[in-house]
Amino acid sequence: MRSAAGWLASATPEMVDEFLSGLADETLMALPWLFEFWALPHQLPPEGMWKTWVIMGGRGAGKTRAGAEWVRAQVEGPRPLDTGRSRRVALVGETVDQVRDVMIFGESGILACSPPDRRPTWEASRRRLIWPNGAVAEVYSAFSPDSLRGPQFDAAWVDELAKWSKAEEAWDMLQFALRLGNHPQQVVTTTPQNIATLKAILKNPSTVLTQAPTEANRAYLAASFLEEVRARYAGTRKGRQELDGVLLEDAEGALWTTAMLEGCRRALPEKLSRIVVAVDPPVTGHGQSDDCGIVVVGALTEGPPSEWRAWVLEDASLSAASPDTWARGAIAAMARHGADRLVAEVNQGGALVESVVRQVDPTVPYRAVHASRGKVARAEPVAALYEQGRVHHVRGLGALEDQMCRMTARGYEGKGSPDRVDALVWALSELIVEPAAKWRKPQVRSL
Repeated sequence: MRSAAGWLASATPEMVDEFLSGLADETLMALPWLFEFWALPHQLPPEGMWKTWVIMGGRGAGKTRAGAEWVRAQVEGPRPLDTGRSRRVALVGETVDQVRDVMIFGESGILACSPPDRRPTWEASRRRLIWPNGAVAEVYSAFSPDSLRGPQFDAAWVDELAKWSKAEEAWDMLQFALRLGNHPQQVVTTTPQNIATLKAILKNPSTVLTQAPTEANRAYLAASFLEEVRARYAGTRKGRQELDGVLLEDAEGALWTTAMLEGCRRALPEKLSRIVVAVDPPVTGHGQSDDCGIVVVGALTEGPPSEWRAWVLEDASLSAASPDTWARGAIAAMARHGADRLVAEVNQGGALVESVVRQVDPTVPYRAVHASRGKVARAEPVAALYEQGRVHHVRGLGALEDQMCRMTARGYEGKGSPDRVDALVWALSELIVEPAAKWRKPQVRSL
């Protein structure tokens, strides 16, 4: 039986009553403990002979419940005293207290999920759970990796690995200990963070991944909690990580980092001095072409250049767009923001770029820019503006910010081309970098 939670959530009260009235008394009594019936899709183990199942999700997405129910499914047999698939389980968290308070005694922990006739006994002095059928789960702290030397297991549940201060050492020790049975398995429940150990686990061919945002579990979360976190974090990189459950990676030596971008969110001023829309057109316009970077930036340029500030207002980039489509998209962005100028890189298309734009709007204020230097050389002065705290972001720029965090001094370390970053660089060069250079240039007077 696979999950019926989706059907129940959308069914009318009359449909639910009819369904329940058709069940035998024994089935009704067992129903609360049949997790496959209630589970959300991301909480159910994937098919196949995987070694590691990573459940990566936002806060409150139901990761702990999924981990606890997976342990139950491993150790329990058809009847309370029957043996299950696993007999020796490791429960590993950041600390012993967190394993006990969250994974075992928590509201979604093992004890809360277990039916009375199968509920394990907690032996505090030995830090372990004992099931009626003799299965044992032992508690370990990732802060003490060497404690995993010696014991051996046929299953393991690892919680919040991305928080572990000694993640690599603890994970390696657990792998050596997971050696009993025909096919030992482990489940990892974690909110994603950019750590090497988690990324290495996800790249392993024997790993499977399920993901879900906080919203997936909204039926079991307080409405006030959802309202508060949405208002505070929606559209930010922290929100993408903590609410959407997305692993955000900063390339080593990146010109921009997640911390830098999270710190650059500021309210818009009442009025901006200038607004431009910058375009980095793709070479072609078919399904396999790069995206067309379209970024809207405004600047407040009052006083000396050291006081100038810019706000990235929108990432309007388009995927696999034809020339007519991206030109219309760029001009529509200009209209939305009342932009003063359209700036377009023409290295790939030359005069054709302007021709395409003017077919849509012959009167558009337009400037063609040529890339005489490499992408990194053009990006570094713009990255310096961020380091000085002079560029700010509105929310909802996730795709652009992902590209920014993959642009390094060695080049772009993401897939495809950094079209959005290129457009951003052209916009900020137009608004701040080039005008500031002209401001500082000494004026030569004729005698």
